[in-house]
Amino acid sequence: VQLVQSGAELRNPGASVMISCKTSGYTFTREYIHWVRQSPGQRLEWMGRIDPEEGGTKTARNFQGRVTFTADTSTNTAYLDLSALKSEDTAVYYCTTIHDWGKGTLVTVSS
Repeated sequence: VQLVQSGAELRNPGASVMISCKTSGYTFTREYIHWVRQSPGQRLEWMGRIDPEEGGTKTARNFQGRVTFTADTSTNTAYLDLSALKSEDTAVYYCTTIHDWGKGTLVTVSS
């Protein structure tokens, strides 16, 4: 099983960022994809998840209104879109099925 994430991103405050998570080695529609982030010196923070089969999502309260989770079953790829970025959003973002994890994508928000 592999979850391959897109590369590091640098954004200005107020911008948006999209991170991809291309999966292989298992049936994409059989596992939820969760998104988790870790800010410098902080614990892992669960952001939400998507059911790739039905497209249903669940979003942590802290991110409601700012985050969108999507999944493309034709390419077995999940996406995280985070808008209205703030410096506090600087973190490493991970996609995970819980059993397997991507290597993380560093997003830096700085002017």
